[in-house]
Amino acid sequence: MADELRGKRIAFLATDGVEQVELTDPWKAVESAGAEPELISIKPDQIQGVNGMDKADTFTVDKTVAEANPEDYDALVLPGGVANPDKLRTDEDAVSFVRRFFEAGKPVGAICHGPWTLVEAGVVHGRTLTSWPSLKTDIRNAGGTWVDEEVHTEKGLVTSRKPADLPAFCAKIIEEFAEGVHARQAELTRQAEQYAP
Repeated sequence: MADELRGKRIAFLATDGVEQVELTDPWKAVESAGAEPELISIKPDQIQGVNGMDKADTFTVDKTVAEANPEDYDALVLPGGVANPDKLRTDEDAVSFVRRFFEAGKPVGAICHGPWTLVEAGVVHGRTLTSWPSLKTDIRNAGGTWVDEEVHTEKGLVTSRKPADLPAFCAKIIEEFAEGVHARQAELTRQAEQYAP
């Protein structure tokens, strides 16, 4: 990795209970590729990371989701942890923030429990993705297809199952983020919304 992402801004959306390594490894990966990552959260100041169920480090929030504008970012990363996406998916601003990346056709990476927020945002219908296995039914109920793969990429969405998949996940998000906006996907999303009941 060198400068594939030079000049790009990447939003990381997380809150208390984020699986620390799923935040820090992708953060280092995009930073090493030349991007400027920013931590967006539903609360200001600090968020609490975890290692499994144990408290880990805290991380400084750059902006709250209410202050952040998706148009200012080139891509989005949704780390996992059980509590983190469960809190995010109950926050209307967070859900709207995520949805707007898909409406614009911007690439998104989600790992482990991260896709819970995608389900809430209504963006998994007709897509194939992977996640922590306990989300399988939620994804299927939301109209998505769940697969058990280390990393799955479809239409600019990169998903992985767990921390052990991080090397593959990080490599793939760099590739997709470097590619940039998926104009065709943005157009398909607009068309689908136009004809939605």
